[in-house]
Amino acid sequence: MAEAQGQRPPGPRSPQVGRPRRSRQALLDAAAEVFVSSGVDAPVREIAARAGVGVGTIYRHFPTRPELVVAVYRHQVEACAEAGPRLLAQCATPEEALRAWVELFVEFLVTKHGLADVLRGDSAGSDALHAFFVDRLVPVCGSLLDAAFAEAGTAPPIDAYNVLKGIGNLCIGAEADTRYEAVGLVQLLVTGVLTGRS
Repeated sequence: MAEAQGQRPPGPRSPQVGRPRRSRQALLDAAAEVFVSSGVDAPVREIAARAGVGVGTIYRHFPTRPELVVAVYRHQVEACAEAGPRLLAQCATPEEALRAWVELFVEFLVTKHGLADVLRGDSAGSDALHAFFVDRLVPVCGSLLDAAFAEAGTAPPIDAYNVLKGIGNLCIGAEADTRYEAVGLVQLLVTGVLTGRS
């Protein structure tokens, strides 16, 4: 009858495909902000308030704090990885893109507030996070380096893994010392690497 009148018969509701993913992303964004301002031991209610949800919603997505912390860590790594190609497309030069990405990478290292350290004592979990970090970020750094050297027709004088390792070493202690200029030192490192183009 409904079809005869030009109306579609009632059927099953279409699932809200994107909503659970968006909700999870919003929780992770809120948790990341709280971890930066209050540390990884911040009360769950503070995260819930920032996300505009109930505490129960947090626990439904992430039953334990380590699960939440690992999810935030992975979320931030993914955001850093996704920024590389975007910056390469948006910036005027590959060097500008590389320097902007390196600055984001430094911010991630300095403001993660011990996210990876939460799994201290769980060597398997720590190893898995480190492997994820390397697998996602080394290729992104490598593509930015290659692009920065492409115009000169040369290859980078050092591989992306060692560039990131060097940046990481320069960032040690920056979180606890407000006078320490990690970004400036890292940009000097990038300048040194880029001199290989000549």
